[in-house]
Amino acid sequence: MAREADWNDAPGLLDGAKSLTLGPDDCDLAYWITSVAQGTLRDRGESGHHVDATVPRFLTEPGPLREALILEFGFRSLSEEIATRLLGHYVPIAPGIPELEFYATQLIDEARHARVFRNHLVELGMPADSLLKDIEALSGDYRRDVLQPVEDFTLDVMRDKQDFMGGVAVFAIVIEGVLAPAAELSERKWTPLSPATGEISRGTGIDEIRHLTVASTILRDHLTRSPESRDHILEIIRAGVKLWDEVPDREYVIHREELFQQGMAEQADLIGDYELWPGVRMLDTTPEQRYDMAERWTDEMAEVRMAYMGLPVEALTGGSPA
Repeated sequence: MAREADWNDAPGLLDGAKSLTLGPDDCDLAYWITSVAQGTLRDRGESGHHVDATVPRFLTEPGPLREALILEFGFRSLSEEIATRLLGHYVPIAPGIPELEFYATQLIDEARHARVFRNHLVELGMPADSLLKDIEALSGDYRRDVLQPVEDFTLDVMRDKQDFMGGVAVFAIVIEGVLAPAAELSERKWTPLSPATGEISRGTGIDEIRHLTVASTILRDHLTRSPESRDHILEIIRAGVKLWDEVPDREYVIHREELFQQGMAEQADLIGDYELWPGVRMLDTTPEQRYDMAERWTDEMAEVRMAYMGLPVEALTGGSPA
């Protein structure tokens, strides 16, 4: 099994996305079947977590921690569902078989993520029969304000303009690049509180390493072959970053982090001296600090991937290289 897909040996999402080099030839359909379906997901294929990784009772009872997790995984399940539908536009116009196979597997990955996030809400006690309607009700404003503009932007590039490389840039730098650090924060937050929740986030993070690194290699190789397309790719990245800067995601994240803060205080004995990042106890962090750290991780990861592709970091702030 490939190390980056091994449950025990794979690096964390941030470290892996910044340090690994993977291309579509490395992560083809055979790789996915052996290293992901039969590797990462062994004993975790149905729920996203091992049967021995349980949900603590306090997350199945009313309280701020349960409410925070329902909002977080409800929003994430919807985001992954939309990502799955968007990726359906990538496969038909993939320029080669390696790219076709990779994005076919990423489509399955995102559909699995949406499923395990949804089903975890049932493990928390939400009724399965009305789950989809309940998620739609709790995330309607988030979809309209945050996800819909990003979805429309991606559809314009991929469905309407049939711009495959532009679409790769949208996913690699804009969509995955912004959401991945929040996923890293989620894994770190929930690991000391809920073994099942932490494992679900761990598994999705392992997938995201592959998505980010392979997309970056596809773009790097394309820019090497076709340097004249550099300005076009940069234009799309700048437009995507500007869009993310404008959507009001902060208010939604801070709201659920405030709920998490209340619940975290109630479970202080369980959390103890657990560090959210080196030298900082989770109990000592605030909602704003956690949000700001995720943003810092976003910047660090994007800068590394941009450098790997030979693109100027200034594009991430809307500027041009000096």
